Amino acid sequence: MLEPDLHPPVAAVRPHAVTSRYGVRMDPYYWLRDDERAHPEVLAYLAAENAYRERCMSAHKAFENTLYEEIVGRLKPDDASVPYRKQGYWYSSRFEPGKEHPLFVRRKGSLESPEEILLDANALAEGHDYYQIGALDLSPDGAWLAFCEDSVGRRQFTLRFKNLKTGEILPTAIPDVESDVAWANDNRTVLYVEKDPETLLGLYVKKHVLGQDPRHDALAFAQTDKSFYTGVSKSKSDRFIFISMESTVSSEWRYACADDPELEFKTFLAHERDHEYQVEHLGDSFIIRTNWRARNFRIMQVPLGKEADRGAWRDVVAHREDIFIEDFDVFTGFLALSVRSGGLAKILIVPLESGAEFFIASDEAAYAASLSVNAELDTELVRYTYSSLTTPATVYDFNVRTGARTLLKRDTVVGNFDPADYRTELKFVTARDGAQVPVSIVYRKEFVRGTAPLLQYAYGAYGLSVEPAFSSARLSLIDRGFVYAIAHVRGGQEMGRAWYDAGRKLHKRNSFNDFIDVTHYLVAEGFAADGKVFAMGGSAGGLTMGAVANLSPGDYRGIVAQVPFVDVVTTMLDDGIPLTTNEYDEWGDPGARADYEYMLSYSPYDNVRAQDYPAMFITTGLWDSQVQYYEPVKWIAKLRALKTDENLLLLHVDMDAGHGGKAGRFQRYREIAMEYAFMLALSGNRNVNAFK
Repeated sequence: MLEPDLHPPVAAVRPHAVTSRYGVRMDPYYWLRDDERAHPEVLAYLAAENAYRERCMSAHKAFENTLYEEIVGRLKPDDASVPYRKQGYWYSSRFEPGKEHPLFVRRKGSLESPEEILLDANALAEGHDYYQIGALDLSPDGAWLAFCEDSVGRRQFTLRFKNLKTGEILPTAIPDVESDVAWANDNRTVLYVEKDPETLLGLYVKKHVLGQDPRHDALAFAQTDKSFYTGVSKSKSDRFIFISMESTVSSEWRYACADDPELEFKTFLAHERDHEYQVEHLGDSFIIRTNWRARNFRIMQVPLGKEADRGAWRDVVAHREDIFIEDFDVFTGFLALSVRSGGLAKILIVPLESGAEFFIASDEAAYAASLSVNAELDTELVRYTYSSLTTPATVYDFNVRTGARTLLKRDTVVGNFDPADYRTELKFVTARDGAQVPVSIVYRKEFVRGTAPLLQYAYGAYGLSVEPAFSSARLSLIDRGFVYAIAHVRGGQEMGRAWYDAGRKLHKRNSFNDFIDVTHYLVAEGFAADGKVFAMGGSAGGLTMGAVANLSPGDYRGIVAQVPFVDVVTTMLDDGIPLTTNEYDEWGDPGARADYEYMLSYSPYDNVRAQDYPAMFITTGLWDSQVQYYEPVKWIAKLRALKTDENLLLLHVDMDAGHGGKAGRFQRYREIAMEYAFMLALSGNRNVNAFK
C-alpha cells in the first residue's frame, strides 16, 4: 500500500481577483503562474512537490524501476517502419538498439540499394534534455530536406534545411514556426507558418528561398482571425500548395499552383460558420470532404476553377446517418475513406468509375483501422494500419482490384506475449439520459468477474476518438489482474458528429456523466471489484478526471490526471494564454453569460470543496503549451487545502518537457511506470501473472 507523508507542500494563500463581466472570483493560488518559468519561489514550490512525490513513492521505487524495465523490454531494440515508395526512393525510419530517437533513411530504386541517412535525430538531440523532430519534407527533386525541430517541448519549432548531396545542414534556422512545411516546385522555395511567440498561434504564412536571409521572407498570408489554426500542405499530385484555416466549426482553404513563381493563392471557398471542409487534388478536379448539408460529412467533387460555386459540387460519397467520414485519400481510379461505423474505425473503398463501394474486412469484432502512408497516386494498393486491444499494430497492403491483403509488419512484442491469452469486448452502456455509450474492454482469459481492479480511460473532446488499439505497456497492468476499459464518452466522434456536439459547450457535462455511468455499469456487471476502480485521462480528458473527482469521488480508489485542463474559466477569460481563442467553440465564450455560468458550474478547480477525494496522481510539464503547468499545480494546492481525507495526492512536474512528456522512445515510459506503480500499489496487485 501507499502511505502519505505527513508533511506535504503547502502553497501560500494569496488571493488574486479574476475579473469578468459577470463578477469577480478570488483565486488563492494565482501566484503560482509564472509565464517566464523562472521565479525562484514558484520553482521552489514545484521542486517541493516533486520531492514529496519521491518521498511518498520511495518504498515502491524498485517496483517502479521493475515496471519500466518490463515495459521497455517488450520493445524491439532495432525496430523500423515499413518503407514506402515515392519518386523513385524507398523511405523509412528505424531505431538503433538503445537509442532514444529515430534515424530517417531512404534507398534509391530498390530496398536492396545502399541506405542513405537523411537525418539522425540522436546526433541532433545531443546536449538537449528534450528533443523532437516535427515535419520532414523533401524538395521535389529529392536534393533538399526541410525539417522542424523542438528542443524545449513547447511546440515552438525551428525550421532548418539539409543539403542531401553534400550532407551539410545549413546555418539558417527559422524559429517559432508550426510543424508543417510545403515546397514549391522550383526546389528552392519553402512555405512555413510563423507563430506568435506569446499566444503560440500560427499567424503568418511566409515564403523562404534557400540561401536568403529569413528576415526578408515574403508574407504569403496573414491570419487575422484568432479562432483559426493555420497550416500549409501540398497536394498528393504535387501540383498545388494549400493554406488551410481550421477552427472548431469552420474552414477555409486557399491554393496556389506549385509551379507558379509568385505562388499567388486563390480562396477555394470563403469560410462561414458551421461549414467544415478539406481539399485534395485528383486529375482535373478537387475532391472535398465537407459537412455542407451533411452532418456526418460527405465527399464531393468539383472541376478545377469552379470550386467557389457550390452549385458545381457533385456527390462522390453521399451523406449517411450511419457512417461518419473522418478522412480520405485519393488514388487514380478510387478513393479510400477513414470512416466510423457502429463506433469502430473502418476503411471504405469507393471506386470512381464502376463497381460498388466496400469495407476492408476485419478478423475481429472490435478493432481500429486507419489509412497509413499512401504516397503514390497510380497504384492499386492501399496501405493501412490495423490494431485491436489484443492485436499489436499491423500494417497491410490491400489490393482494391483483387481483394488480396498482404501483411507487411506486425509490431513485435518481445517476450512471451500471446494474443490468445486475452479477451476483448465492445459493450454499449445506457447512460442516465438514454444515450448508448460504447465501451471497449480487455482482460486476461482467466479473469473472474467481481474480483479484478479496473482502469477506466476516457478523453471525450474536440471530436477526437479514442481507438481500441493495442498497447504493450498496458500488459504490465493486465497481466497483474487489471481489466482495462475505454469509455467512448460524448465529446469524441466515435458515434458520429452528433456524438461530438453532445459533449461540448453547453452539453459538456454529458462527458462526465457518461464516464460515471460507465463505471457503475462495469462494477454492476462484475468487470471491476467495488472499491478497486481507477480512472485515467489526459489534457481535455484530465478535465473529465477533475470533474469526476468532484462529482462522484466515492466511485474511485484512485485517479490519474495527465496534464489536466482543470482551470477552465480563468483560462478561457485570458486570450493571452496560448491557444485560448481557438477554444471558444469547444468550451464556450466567457463573454456570454450562459457559457460563463455553465463552465463555472463544472470547472474542476472552481468546484473543489471540503469532501473526501480519491488518491490522485497528477502530472504536468513545465513547458506545456497546451495546458499551462500552473493549472494542475494550483489544483493540487487547492485540493490539499480543502479535502477531508488522508488519501495520497501526488504531483509529478517534468521540468524539461511539455504537453506530451518526454520525446525519447524509452524516456516516455518513465512516467507511465510511475503511474502504474501508483495504481498497482494502491490495488495490492503487484505480482505479474496474477492468475497463475
